[in-house]
Amino acid sequence: MTAGEAPVALVVFTRDLRVLDNPALVAAARGGRVVCAFVRDAAIVRGRPFDARRDAFLTECLSDLDAALGRLGTRLVVRAGEWVDEVVHLAAEAGARAVHLSDDVTPYARRRFARLEAAAGTRLEIRRHPGLSVVPPGAVLPAGGDHYHVFTPYHRRWLAAPRRPVLAAPRLRDGGGDLPGLPVPPGPRPAGIDHGGERAARARLDAWLRDALPDYARRRDALERPGGARLSAALHFGCLSPLAVVEAAARRPGADGFVRQLCWRDFYLQVLSARPDAAWDDYVARPGAPRRDPGVLAAWREGRTGVPIVDAAMRQLTAEGLVPNRARMVVASYLTKTLGQDWRCGARHFLDHLLDADLAVNNLNWQWTAGHGTGSHPKRVLSPTRQARRFDPGGDYVRRHVPELAALDASVIHEPWRLGAAALARLGYPLAQDGLMAVQP
Repeated sequence: MTAGEAPVALVVFTRDLRVLDNPALVAAARGGRVVCAFVRDAAIVRGRPFDARRDAFLTECLSDLDAALGRLGTRLVVRAGEWVDEVVHLAAEAGARAVHLSDDVTPYARRRFARLEAAAGTRLEIRRHPGLSVVPPGAVLPAGGDHYHVFTPYHRRWLAAPRRPVLAAPRLRDGGGDLPGLPVPPGPRPAGIDHGGERAARARLDAWLRDALPDYARRRDALERPGGARLSAALHFGCLSPLAVVEAAARRPGADGFVRQLCWRDFYLQVLSARPDAAWDDYVARPGAPRRDPGVLAAWREGRTGVPIVDAAMRQLTAEGLVPNRARMVVASYLTKTLGQDWRCGARHFLDHLLDADLAVNNLNWQWTAGHGTGSHPKRVLSPTRQARRFDPGGDYVRRHVPELAALDASVIHEPWRLGAAALARLGYPLAQDGLMAVQP
């Protein structure tokens, strides 16, 4: 940096792929010139399948972010490799004095921050900022505790907690010059997924708030035409600020139930922040060793259990990377309570296939369903048959995802075992094992 030049700050985007209400970006812009970057972390790619849907969504997010930064006065530099090494090298190339990032609570993110701070030493200042949640983890605490164990009292405190203002996108002074970066290719889009990026997510949010929010409480658990906003992937990748979403929904008719769901997301983030071991260890230990039966797990993963609502959800997961929340609860309860399998097997499968694969929300919801999580009720079981009759009364959700049963009438589609083994064999559909149909009046 020559005399008289403004200092350079490096912003490394992670799960905050947006320009609206991005505290890390705003803080960096206050200091002078800015270099904006994203590093495709080789360890994440090695660690688990990064399927075509998720990669296409991420690529669209990066392309949209690059365009948004261009309108603000700079561009996005994309690198790939070992994340800490790439960030440190990029800071050195840019002559940056500080690195700004959005804070995160997952065990992997914490280890990555620690490695970055160690590598930076005294040469480079590492600054972490809020933005992942509405209320930062740790900002709302019970008397004498480091986190809330039960949702309801957390929800009351969360509603009353002070919040920072939603931040406008800042004007940026480019500090990157001709720094080399990887191109962001458009690439083919897998069918059926929403467009990635802040602009598309904000358009979906605006349309949903206008047209569907008033009916959210009635439609949210419907399976064939669910009333949800389909924003979970945009929130996971940070295309939308959860705070900005809450503020946009506030005081509108029907907002309370929707805002409550965003509070659940914050609740699980504050649990994981205080108990990082709960990512994969039981939050509440129960006696007995977990079971992992390869044949049972394979049938569940492949959607051939013989229980239509379960098989429909599992096939949708594989085909689309999306599953309605109610269906997630049903298949999780069936795997853990009816089939008696380890919740970790289900959680891992979901993380491998969901477009919105969020560790805190996914794994702590799995534990809640399995009876090992916050507010656990170990005897709580969701009957697939009862749930199907209530939330897919006409059988349309099952027909869409289990074509073998498409010709069945609504009176039998959720209990095809009543037709007998021979009829099911002709349909090419398995007979549910005795005792595993979970039929309840």
